[in-house]
Amino acid sequence: MSVDAMSREDRVMLARAALARAEQRTGARSVLPLEAVAVPVPVAPPLVALVPDLPPSPPEQPSTGIITSERPAMAVPPPLVPILPEGLRRGGTTVVTGSTSLVLAMLAHACAGGAWAAVVGQPTVGLLAAAQAGVALDRLAVVPRPGLEAPTVVAALLDGVDVVVVGPEVALTDAERRKLSARARDRGSVLLSTRDWPGAGVVLTVESGRWTGIDAGEGRLRTHEIRLVRTGRGSAAVPRALDLTLPIGSTAPVVVQAAAPTAGLRLVG
Repeated sequence: MSVDAMSREDRVMLARAALARAEQRTGARSVLPLEAVAVPVPVAPPLVALVPDLPPSPPEQPSTGIITSERPAMAVPPPLVPILPEGLRRGGTTVVTGSTSLVLAMLAHACAGGAWAAVVGQPTVGLLAAAQAGVALDRLAVVPRPGLEAPTVVAALLDGVDVVVVGPEVALTDAERRKLSARARDRGSVLLSTRDWPGAGVVLTVESGRWTGIDAGEGRLRTHEIRLVRTGRGSAAVPRALDLTLPIGSTAPVVVQAAAPTAGLRLVG
């Protein structure tokens, strides 16, 4: 089957098979309803049989991934546009360190746009926290502790999921990281790491932060003010900084654009 011949149904089947394969290997269970997985776990065919052979690319043209060639970059919350004007590039590797809330805000925005997401090796991310951040749970798979099968699990998810978060519980060698970055590039998925990842195209680092909401030693933490610094390679090689306000609450976040250079993510309702 050629890349051009892959239909939307083919890609959906590939995504579901990748999730089923990952769950089968780890003993984890996706938050997706069972009936949503079209390929039964015990009889899921090998992933290699579901991934079409890529046609050779002409020497003068770089190879493109299955999804990269058909779909634009993944949008980010408006407050992040000043430092991520192109969004999350499909096929790219992005690092976000220092703020789980920021990762969840990015996943919520991606899922709201129709993307599927997976979080691997990040046990501090629970379903309640994800739901409060606005992540669509019917589009999220969670594998808290993938164990020794971590490289295989991440690779399987990159085959069919739009954005895959790789956390600190995923033990990888540098060689395995390079292979997974190459796989994300080939499949057109977004690889989002919450720890250092050599060779990442974009690195977002929370350098400082301040919590507000506590008054005279009592009350609730309501907002988290952070300074976000972007570094990386290529167009991200020139460092840029941005001030953000991240909320904590029990409802889905509403993104509010503030006056430059400060932007905010705020909960209402």
